[in-house]
Amino acid sequence: MRMLKNCLKWMSLTAGGLLGLIILMGLVFRFFAAKPQPPGEMVDIGGLKLHINTAGVKNRRPTLVIESGAGAPGEYYHWLSEGLKDSMQVVRYDRAGIGYSELANSPREPEVVARELHKLLALAGELPPYIMAGHSYGAHYIRIFTQLYPDEVAALVFLDPSHPETSERLKLPKDPWFLEPMYQIGAILGDLGVLYLYDKTLGPILWAPGLPQEVIDQMTDYTYDGKFLKAYLRGDNKWRQTLKEMAAETKDFETLPIKTFSGTHINEKALLRRGIDPENFQTERKKMHQELANLSSNGELFLMDGGHITSFTIKSNADIICKEILEMLREIE
Repeated sequence: MRMLKNCLKWMSLTAGGLLGLIILMGLVFRFFAAKPQPPGEMVDIGGLKLHINTAGVKNRRPTLVIESGAGAPGEYYHWLSEGLKDSMQVVRYDRAGIGYSELANSPREPEVVARELHKLLALAGELPPYIMAGHSYGAHYIRIFTQLYPDEVAALVFLDPSHPETSERLKLPKDPWFLEPMYQIGAILGDLGVLYLYDKTLGPILWAPGLPQEVIDQMTDYTYDGKFLKAYLRGDNKWRQTLKEMAAETKDFETLPIKTFSGTHINEKALLRRGIDPENFQTERKKMHQELANLSSNGELFLMDGGHITSFTIKSNADIICKEILEMLREIE
């Protein structure tokens, strides 16, 4: 018994020492590493600085504004920007707390986020009309934006979008109790430099197959501190409270051009581990994506040979989306 206690004691001391060493290395690494520099412009919208990254030359054509998914980096949409910048202006930005943008103290209600984007675009000198593109949770934000500023939106693009009834219709189980504490611990480790250390030594935490290496390297900026996890938690909690309300209040968008791109790849093994039927999952996803396209009488659904991220991080997929957006542009003109 005494030997067992001694072993447990030394194991605890070793584990504690290793954790302390990792934290110390993270702090040292972050202290001496150069602070990430935003590729775009930091704009003060009134006590809050947001990062906006614009590509292309201003012209009379509508500007494409990309709203990222929950906690997602703007770098995910690299190929869309590259494929369209010679034909139109493309705007990627970081919501509060994401990427290079400051973490906001104000509530993260969807309407607040949409109004912040509107103010950012105005202060950055961007003028409507806009083609609003939203990935995943970003689909909710651009719907709110369009409801608030209908005269400024020329078209909508949904990139493997989330639907207000996703959880119920896909029969998703409740998140395990430890998920939110895990994110909170992750945010602390981010502030201590541990996530940044991991990114810089073992490779990026964020999964982005198909993007150029220099773009993937830049994605490590998102783990310089823990604010992106804090922002994700704040935004996710607010959406859980408002999704059903939004679904009930949303009206159709009449003849507004809409293109919805739906990823067809799913991880069947991961779904089965969570007790989710893959066939029902994929069938309902397609139905919900079709419903988003049907928010207008001028909507289309496109099935992509990719998943939630690879539908646009793979260049061949991004080329298809760019081609359809340019076709949409010609229809608008």
